[in-house]
Parts: sequence; structure tokens; C-alpha cells
Amino acid sequence: MTEEFDKMTVPELKEMLREKGLKVGGKKSELIERLTESSTLIEDPIEGSDSHSEDDLEDSEFMDDEDFEDDFFDEEDDWDDLHTARQKPVLDEETIEALSFRAKQKKKQPAFRRQEWYRYKRLSRSSWRKPSGLQSKVRLNRKYRPPMARIGYRKISSVRGLHPSGFEEVMVHKSSDLDGLDPETQAVRIGARVGNRKRLDIHDRANSLGLRILNQRRIERKGDL
Repeated sequence: MTEEFDKMTVPELKEMLREKGLKVGGKKSELIERLTESSTLIEDPIEGSDSHSEDDLEDSEFMDDEDFEDDFFDEEDDWDDLHTARQKPVLDEETIEALSFRAKQKKKQPAFRRQEWYRYKRLSRSSWRKPSGLQSKVRLNRKYRPPMARIGYRKISSVRGLHPSGFEEVMVHKSSDLDGLDPETQAVRIGARVGNRKRLDIHDRANSLGLRILNQRRIERKGDL
């Protein structure tokens, strides 16, 4: 029986313990030991009694309800590893349709590359610029040349400027800038020059207000932090 438990994963062992009403916290070896003890109790009846039901075993062997609740939510469980869903905006049907239409438009849009980007490495890394040469083939719209950015490639106007998730981005540089923001429609983007001390203050304040941070990063709290 123990060999079968060794092949199982920790979540599977915890699921079996929850079904039997046993304590879930602890290492894998403790979980296996707890399961083997419960299986031996059920298989081997107690001496001096003809029959014992599962309810009698639970009443005699297991703990009270209050103690069970305390041990079930034990500190040894890795509750920090559980996935917490990020805040999502409250959108109407028209905005949702417009966002999906904008995503389709973006897929059809070509990649605008700078003129002669294939010839010089520094040009391949730079952003697009309008060609201004008098004899530029790209400016003259000759065949087999990369496309130029034009007004016809612009996206739908109703959701222009919104984040792909649907939030309205608000640039923030200190925790006081979070006052008056709506967590249902607005999201926070922290400035690139903000230090770790102010960034941690913004993280804590935004989490307490229920605001979503679009560029949140993991910062180790060391020393004064």
C-alpha cells in the first residue's frame, strides 16, 4: 500500500486526505504515513467489538470540529503558491466587441521597418521613420518595397488608447497619485524612473485599493525595504 502512495503526487495525496477528513498539512512522508494509518484502521477492526462503522471510527479516532478546522488550514501548506486572479475591467458588450475587432486589425497590420533596415544593424534595431530621400523607392511607393505607415492602418477609435485588457492606463510616480482612481475601469502603470522604495509603497497601496498594476515586478524586501 505504501508503494502505491509513493508513486502518487502531493496534490493527489492531499485530495485523498480531504476525502477521508484527515489533516492535509505536512510533508509527503507525513501524508503517506497518515494515509497508511487510516487504511489500517478501516481494514483491521478494533478488538472487543463485533462491527465498527466509519462514523464510529471518526468519532473515536479523529479530532473535534474546531481542532480539525485549525489543523486543516495549517501554516505548513503552501498557500502562497496558489494562483490569484488579477483584476479585470468592467466592460460593456460594445467595448468587448471593439477590443476583439482591434485585435483582428492588429493581426492584419504589416510590420513597419525602417528603410534599408537589412543593411545596417543599427537601423534594424531602431523604430520606423518616414523615408525622406528624393529618390527613395519606399517614398515613391515602388513595387516590392516595405509598406509605409499610413492613416489607413489606424485602429478603431472607440477603444483607442486602452490597454489590451480593456483598462485605461494611468501613469503613476508616487502612492498619492492613486487617489480617486476607479479600479473597475482604470489600471496603474508605474514610471520607469521610480525607485524600489516608492514602488513598494505603490504596490501596497494599489493592492489595498484593488487597483491593477500593469508593470508590477517582484522586489525583495531587504534592509530598510
